[in-house]
Amino acid sequence: MSNFFFSLLALAFTAGCCPCAADVGDFTPCLQFFYRSWPPKGLTGTPICQRFSNQYRFATLYSRFRRSPWFSAYLYTVPAGKRPSASWKFEPQLANPGADGNMVPFPPGPVDQNVVESQGVELDYINSTYSRGHLNPSLHHHTHECRSSTFTLTNVVPQKAGSNDGPWEILEQTVNQTLAAYCLKEAFIVTGIIPYQSSEPWLRNHRVAVPEYMWSAYCCPNYNSSLPEELKHTFPTFAAIGRNDPNSTEEIVPIDKTAKKHVRGYDVRRMPLETLEMYLKDRFGSVVSVFYEQCTGSKFSPRNF
Repeated sequence: MSNFFFSLLALAFTAGCCPCAADVGDFTPCLQFFYRSWPPKGLTGTPICQRFSNQYRFATLYSRFRRSPWFSAYLYTVPAGKRPSASWKFEPQLANPGADGNMVPFPPGPVDQNVVESQGVELDYINSTYSRGHLNPSLHHHTHECRSSTFTLTNVVPQKAGSNDGPWEILEQTVNQTLAAYCLKEAFIVTGIIPYQSSEPWLRNHRVAVPEYMWSAYCCPNYNSSLPEELKHTFPTFAAIGRNDPNSTEEIVPIDKTAKKHVRGYDVRRMPLETLEMYLKDRFGSVVSVFYEQCTGSKFSPRNF
């Protein structure tokens, strides 16, 4: 073990945190981020309970092979304050199972080789044509700590700026406005990716896999029934798929040919949850269920206000 990891372990003991905590490999410690404590079914990967400042903040299903996440799941809360500065972090337990479970900021100098081999690092994105696309965005959280926790590379994928700063950003803002206005209690969100069927592009010579599409779905079981007519079909659950490649075919997400050039081909298509799950089944070759009973198996009901 390198001196770098000995330092991490010493820090864990000093903070009174058990370095043996299994934050990687099991969702059990962080089931609160899933509707009915039920993680999505049909996708395989490495579970991560994302811990920051000794508290679990969200959950991620990670692909070690792709060095990027399949999805991140979290509880939406109305945002407050400014967007935190981008202090990027990594997951030490992916590199060493005995390490502390708290995510760690990347050091200013060279990164330990165990970290480099186990996950994406900052160098993978530098001078690439892709931005770091959050699956769990800081915009969907209230506290500074929760917002800061989203800046871990285990929560991002290579995303074209035309998507990240265009239609996908608009989707995140729309979901924020909709849930803040009409969701009365907990809102569960899962955001993930759809890989290419073949000829998948990678960052830096097969370091980090690039997704063809991004998808997102929310589940708000307790909502205000006095919804505007145009939003009634979006509760208790709704979903969307966004393009990450302007050259992809249009079967899943059509292209708006009238869009401005810098965002053309990065369209987002909103859809019912069952439509999203149909596309996921088609691409992954197995039944994928995002929410327990498609967010309908709840004791909660709409309320009139």
